Amino acid sequence: MSLQPAPPSRVFMELVPWANLGRENNPMPALEAQPVGSRPHAGKAHPGAREVHVSGAAEVSASPDRTQVTVRVSSTKEAAAEAKKSVSRRLDYITQSLQQQGLQTENVTVTKDIRRVENAYHMEAEVCITFTEFGKMQTICNFLVEKLDSSVVISPPEFYHSPGSIENLRRQACLVAVENAWRKAQEVCDLVGQTLGKPLLIKEEETKEWEGQIDDQQLSRLPGSLTVQQKIKSATIHASSKVFITFEVKGKEKKKKHL
Repeated sequence: MSLQPAPPSRVFMELVPWANLGRENNPMPALEAQPVGSRPHAGKAHPGAREVHVSGAAEVSASPDRTQVTVRVSSTKEAAAEAKKSVSRRLDYITQSLQQQGLQTENVTVTKDIRRVENAYHMEAEVCITFTEFGKMQTICNFLVEKLDSSVVISPPEFYHSPGSIENLRRQACLVAVENAWRKAQEVCDLVGQTLGKPLLIKEEETKEWEGQIDDQQLSRLPGSLTVQQKIKSATIHASSKVFITFEVKGKEKKKKHL
């Protein structure tokens, strides 16, 4: 997962008078820090409180953490037993090679199918392999291509995200946006000689998600010919979040003089 720097923002400082401005001993007005021209929450200040209102934004991304490769083995013989024997011999070699490379059995799924083709029997087996290490995936695929004949077909890798990874990405975007808003509020309070207090309101106002960085026109020009890195980039998920936060503002504490 990579974190993108938050977009630059402009801060507007405004003194918000109290509704009971005419009363005596009126406390210090609230401080409000918001993007210029966009202050929809200005009228929601709590009477009697000193507040700073800030917005924050963040964008994060996560590359796919899983990839799947399918190895197909087939044979067509006049006798069904011969077709099965031919496929089984190569299938055993593939599964043994995967075990030697340290792949767990739960990441390997084998399916078999036999059918009549005119006056012969066609036997086909598929080995679906799930990888969490992309380097190991490339090593094993290259090894199988070198050791097996053309009757064995290895599909291009398909990259995807494991369950829960996208939801985790959404949470991360929101948390980073909140952190950016907090830093902004802290800097504002430091600038005007105040102390930032606890948050009074946290609202996520906008979320967005999108996939990949390769445009559709480029994909149409390169059907099935993308490199591994291009496929990873295409399957990368991006998420952004915008939040609005109201913080309590406290005055600077005066140091007591010791007599």
